[in-house]
Amino acid sequence: MGTIVISGTVVLVILGFDNHLYWLAAVAVLFLYLQYGRSASAPSGGAGGGGGGAPSGGSMPADYRAYRSRRDMQAKWERRYRRERPLESRRQEREKSK
Repeated sequence: MGTIVISGTVVLVILGFDNHLYWLAAVAVLFLYLQYGRSASAPSGGAGGGGGGAPSGGSMPADYRAYRSRRDMQAKWERRYRRERPLESRRQEREKSK
């Protein structure tokens, strides 16, 4: 998959010497591949997978440690939100329980 994207990008760059919109298309193709294509084709598992940033979308975590760190960070932000906005959090709880 990566070789198809690379060769397509090269073709768009070569065509871009006549029309600069092709360069924009090449950048868009690379962006979309890096944003969506790599996570689907990347091998899952392994200890070195999820260094610190969360993968985009709702994909499975690379390892349990990455999952725990994201879950703990989410809980931290939720506690902070409830502490800083008590009225809003109570309203949301009431709507949720209905």
